Amino acid sequence: MPAILLVEDEPAIAATVVYALREEGLVARHCLTAGEALEAAAAAAFDLAILDVGLPDLGGFALCRKLREARDLPVIFLTARQDEADRIQGFALGADDYVPKPFSPRELVARVQAVLRRTRGAGGEAGTRPASGFEHDVAGLRVRYHGQLLELTRYEYRLLATLLARPGAVFSRAQLLDLAWGDALDTGDRTVDTHVKTLRAKLHAIVPGADPIRTHRGLGYSLDPG
Repeated sequence: MPAILLVEDEPAIAATVVYALREEGLVARHCLTAGEALEAAAAAAFDLAILDVGLPDLGGFALCRKLREARDLPVIFLTARQDEADRIQGFALGADDYVPKPFSPRELVARVQAVLRRTRGAGGEAGTRPASGFEHDVAGLRVRYHGQLLELTRYEYRLLATLLARPGAVFSRAQLLDLAWGDALDTGDRTVDTHVKTLRAKLHAIVPGADPIRTHRGLGYSLDPG
């Protein structure tokens, strides 16, 4: 059974998540602090980590970096913060998903299962290789493609940044809406399709015939790792 590492400093939230995970047949280990989590990860192998961004001893982003020094562990971030900069930093670290608080434990478990299916289906290698031809300046919120700066709208950038964070991983339209659009109103599946279309046009203008954004019918989109 898949083993999940949950790092959450609010016991009440952690208890509901652990219960929901175990109800679905997943093994769950809860840690209150980053230090405790590092000890747990050194002693046992986990298939996925759920990390609270605002931990008391070490932030979730820093903890993610330390955990991934040992292996390419899939990660879902939990956060009470809604800042775009936080989401982008999470994407840059290769977050597999980003869940704002408050959330439904059952929805979180569904997201965990989706990430496990995606990463296991790719042999655990999804997102380990950089996407060919792209240079992502996370601090500057800029992306170059084959050396040329892409002129992107806010949501085109956030959509591409999400795909760049995990090359090869298939994101559903619902995941892309949540990760790139957040709580924006008047969004839907066609919003994602429209922005993918405009992104493709801008990439084709630089390299005619190239199509690094792949469509997976009935599933969603991925970025070709090259």
